[in-house]
Amino acid sequence: MPTPTEAVPDFPMPRAAECPFAPPPRLRQAQAEGPLSRVRLWDGSTPWLVTGYEEQKALLADQRCSVDPTRDGYPYTNPAFREAASRGGVPSFLNMDDPEHARIRRMVAGSFTIKRIEALRPAVQRMTDDFIDRMLAGPAPADLVASLALPLPSLVICEMLGVPYDDHEFFQTQSEVGLHQDVMPEAARAAHQALFQYLEKQLDAKLARPGDDLLSEFAARHREGELSRFEATSLGLLLLGAGHETTANMITLSTLALLEHPDQLAAVRDTDDPKVLAGAVEELLRYLTIIHLGNRRVAKDDIDLAGRTIRAGEGIVIPSATANWDPGFFPEPDRLDIDRNARHHMAFGFGVHQCLGQPLARVELQIVLGTLFRRIPTLRLAIDRDELPFKEYGVVYGVHRLPVTW
Repeated sequence: MPTPTEAVPDFPMPRAAECPFAPPPRLRQAQAEGPLSRVRLWDGSTPWLVTGYEEQKALLADQRCSVDPTRDGYPYTNPAFREAASRGGVPSFLNMDDPEHARIRRMVAGSFTIKRIEALRPAVQRMTDDFIDRMLAGPAPADLVASLALPLPSLVICEMLGVPYDDHEFFQTQSEVGLHQDVMPEAARAAHQALFQYLEKQLDAKLARPGDDLLSEFAARHREGELSRFEATSLGLLLLGAGHETTANMITLSTLALLEHPDQLAAVRDTDDPKVLAGAVEELLRYLTIIHLGNRRVAKDDIDLAGRTIRAGEGIVIPSATANWDPGFFPEPDRLDIDRNARHHMAFGFGVHQCLGQPLARVELQIVLGTLFRRIPTLRLAIDRDELPFKEYGVVYGVHRLPVTW
């Protein structure tokens, strides 16, 4: 039987100020009580909360779970998302089920293979060094978000897409509006329309004069009838937004976490072994888990799991943070340990909807963390951690600014 309504906790849950990297205490309590429970969302609905590693993995791979937000029972993150779904305004293959999801994903996947992304390392390294050069040449303290964490992934995805980096302030601002949990539907709709119209103009430019970039490839597929104009524009919009927001927040929080753990920082700074650096990135992805509002699904059929039955039409919230802090799979999960084998974490999700851009995120993180502390070994926070403005109400967790000095 479901938990009585009065005992169902609200979701999302606040993090503890004394440990901002950890999942919320109430969420960890729910995990300790069992892998399945109920939570109450902003609209009063009470979807299932799935906290166990094995249970999350099973559901994310289960085709009976739908990501389609137009289905009854879907657990919306906020009123803006529900309003967008009601008017067909969620134009992302992330919110499509197979076979449509698979059809579009195949068109993009080739650009994000490990081999192709690894070929970008020299360019990403140059960009990283350039941004650090500018930061060092400017005044201290500096905001690491504005100086490095946000502009680097923005520049990388702009180069890949063929979108002018000079427009980065526009699309960063509009993207941030839509990622706020409390955004009003009108504001979210206006921000989305502005971004969509911008990408449409960019697509038209590629149709007229194609280049060697992803948006030109989408334009070609549109010309050949493989993608509609709406789909081609939406793909560009998805990659432009996802390509900078998530990685930017991971760079910032990873820097902060390492500054808080000097022994781990020293190991990252002093290594010349790429395997050690790669392992450090995997552990940071596990430890931080910046997508903190959970993956959302709705059951298409009845699903028996962990002795409970998720009925068809019931919503499901799957917070990756609890899987990544599941002590049954990651002993002492609250300990940051870059020597840990954390490669099987769930920071990028699992199943057919796992993050397409994960090879790019890994390369960017490895390069930034391997360069930043080596070049600025005295890097430190310029303010007390308690003064940092954390993104408690964002879809992506992080800090709005990170003042550092050296």
